[in-house]
Amino acid sequence: MEQYPEAYIDYLVYFHTDRDFFECHEVLEDYWKEATNKQERVWVGLIQIAVGLYHERRGNTAGAERMISSSWNILEKRREEVEALGLDAEALLEKLIERLQHLRQDVPYVDMNLPINDPDLQTAVAHKAAQTGITFGAETDFTDDMIVHKHTLRPERAEVIQERKLQQEEKAKRRQVHS
Repeated sequence: MEQYPEAYIDYLVYFHTDRDFFECHEVLEDYWKEATNKQERVWVGLIQIAVGLYHERRGNTAGAERMISSSWNILEKRREEVEALGLDAEALLEKLIERLQHLRQDVPYVDMNLPINDPDLQTAVAHKAAQTGITFGAETDFTDDMIVHKHTLRPERAEVIQERKLQQEEKAKRRQVHS
């Protein structure tokens, strides 16, 4: 089997089991920030798929459309890199176009699977998914607020809000000094 980064396998597990798109974003963003390989933009495209689906599932159609469209633009130019990650690039791009059409037609959210075409990668992801106890390909549990609304409910959210408030106060002070 071709070696895939552990963060990528984790991304695929979160994506296809509990549909924790917030964690997909977190785990792959951490990897991407440290990546020095030529696939850096592909990681951004995959992150944007997860972020777009997170927004769509929460009813933020504009945010979803923006992210999915940006993802398509990135991945369309990097088909070979997408294929090197064990995904069917053509099928993925078609899924993204279909998703954009659904967003524009206000079609209700449905889960999406990424088209994994490397059998060894599929096996590795399914094996790791089995360890979570959640079925690969399971549908979103809309009753689980930590999956659907994670960015507003996670414990460190209060710290994020406090930091933003401090930054806004500092910005206001700088404006007063320059006035």
